Amino acid sequence: MVSRFESRKETGRIANPHEHQVMKIEQVAAQLYTIRDFIQTPEDIASSLKKIREIGYSAIQISGMGPIDEGELSRILQGEGLTCCATHEPGARIISEPEAIVERLNKLDCKYTAYPYPAGVDFSTLDAVKSFAADLNSAGKVLYDSGKTLAYHNHQIEFRRFAGQTILDIIYAETDPRYLQGEIDAYWVQYGGGNPLDWCKKLKGRLPLLHMKDYMITNDNQPTFAEIGNGNLDWKSIVAEAESGGCEWFIVEQDTCAGDPFDSLRISFEYVEENLV
Repeated sequence: MVSRFESRKETGRIANPHEHQVMKIEQVAAQLYTIRDFIQTPEDIASSLKKIREIGYSAIQISGMGPIDEGELSRILQGEGLTCCATHEPGARIISEPEAIVERLNKLDCKYTAYPYPAGVDFSTLDAVKSFAADLNSAGKVLYDSGKTLAYHNHQIEFRRFAGQTILDIIYAETDPRYLQGEIDAYWVQYGGGNPLDWCKKLKGRLPLLHMKDYMITNDNQPTFAEIGNGNLDWKSIVAEAESGGCEWFIVEQDTCAGDPFDSLRISFEYVEENLV
C-alpha cells in the first residue's frame, strides 16, 4: 500500500514555493502504545508493524510492547523501512539504570527515550518535586554523555501547583536542558488546564518530541481522546510552533479508541497528510 505522499512524489508534483510546509510526513511517527494489545508477541509485533508501515508511517515510538529481543525488533523495523524515533522505558529503570537504557537505545539505533509517567513518585511537596527533577537530571546526564537524549512525557498530574508554578514548570526549571528535553503531550496539557501552544513556545529549542493526541468532549460531557482532526485542538498552530522551535518528531498517539486502533492511526495519519504537511 502506497501513501498519497508517495503517490505525489511518483507523479512528480512540484511543491508550490509559497505553500507553508511546517513539517515533512517522514517526521510523523506512530506511538505503539495505541496498539499495545496487538504487540505482545514477536509474531504480533511483526504483523502490526507491517500494518503501521502500510498506513504510511515511516517511524514509530516503542511503548507498551511485549518482550522481544532488540536484534529481532531491529530486523523487523529495517525490513519494513521503519525508524525507531524514540522509546518509553520504565521510569524507575531510567532513574536507577540509565546505562542499561543507553545500551538498549544503541541496539535500536535510537537517540531518544522519554520518562513515561511518574508512577509512585512523591509530588506532595516542592522539595519532593525538586528531588525528582534532580534524579531526572542525573539520569539524563548519563544519556547525554553517551550521545542519547532523555525527554519527559507529561500527563495532567504535572499541572498541580506549588508556589504559583506547575510541577511541569518546576521540573524543567530544575534540570539542565542538555540532560532533560521535552516530550509534550498535547492532550494531557489541555486536560490539565494548560495550553499546548504555550508549552511548545516555552520549550522552544528543548522539544524534540511532540505527542499529537486530540481532545474532544463526548455526548456525556466527558473529555476523551480523538483521532487528529476529530477533536478540538488547533493542530496547525501547535505543529507550526513546535516545528519552528526545532521539533524533530511528531508522534501520533491515542490512548483509547472507539474502534480498531489501526483505523484510528490511519484516520489521524490521513488528516496530518492532508492538512499539516
